[in-house]
Amino acid sequence: MTSTKVETARTPRYAARRRRNSIAMGLAVGATAFGLGWLVLILGALLWEGCRGLTFQVFTEMTPPPGGAGGLLNPIIGSLILTGLGVVIGTPLGILAGTYMAEYGRYDKLTTVVRFINDILLSAPSIVVGLFIYELMVYPMGHFSAIAGAVALAVLVVPVVVRTTEDMLLLVPDQLREAATSIGMPRAVMIMRVAYRAARAGMITGVLLAVARISGETAPLLFTALNNQFWSLDLNAPMASLPVVIFQFALSPYKEWQQLAWSGALIITLTVLLLSIVARALTSAKKQAL
Repeated sequence: MTSTKVETARTPRYAARRRRNSIAMGLAVGATAFGLGWLVLILGALLWEGCRGLTFQVFTEMTPPPGGAGGLLNPIIGSLILTGLGVVIGTPLGILAGTYMAEYGRYDKLTTVVRFINDILLSAPSIVVGLFIYELMVYPMGHFSAIAGAVALAVLVVPVVVRTTEDMLLLVPDQLREAATSIGMPRAVMIMRVAYRAARAGMITGVLLAVARISGETAPLLFTALNNQFWSLDLNAPMASLPVVIFQFALSPYKEWQQLAWSGALIITLTVLLLSIVARALTSAKKQAL
């Protein structure tokens, strides 16, 4: 009799909980559908407009004059150069900092400070980084340059690589370090031959994520590399880049330029998507290995 009364007393409370759960679930599903709907619309518009102008000419011809036909060869090459230099400059710094934080100064106060500053850099607006490099390099040099743009991108690469390097090295079991130390390996050799090999997939994932982040950055390049309508491989001069060309062409009144802007946006989107897929695949492989 007592259990029946308890079940009867709990029934209204249970029903109220189910109603609240249904309402919360409905709101969550509605918010997800709302966000995914806009994402589908944006990607659909990008695919529709971008594919219409995505021809072989886009990859083989230079940016055209106003109202003329042309392609995106020079900004594509410029973006590859700027991104490559940014990764080459930023990746070693990020790996070394992450290695110190995970291997040498894991419990030091300096590591806590560096991690805090790194978290701030991760969320810092890229335009602030561009303005900083402008004051540091462009203004003293007296002109825009590709090397300044590469340094700005490197500043964005460093915090991503630091975070992923530290996290991946911390996932390496300490037993591996102890085994390497027990056979007389110096710490530096142990890190290079044991820890790095065990964390290699995750560290490569961090570099790919950094590349994906800087591939579409426009604001820092406007302050540093600016743009160049002509073919130029001079690192001490302004250089064309795909994000800046997209920004300028999209705001222009010329239909040909606007179409090239759509095609350039599609190229960047597909590149970032490919890098993200590769990074996810490497991350999954790393988790399965562990």
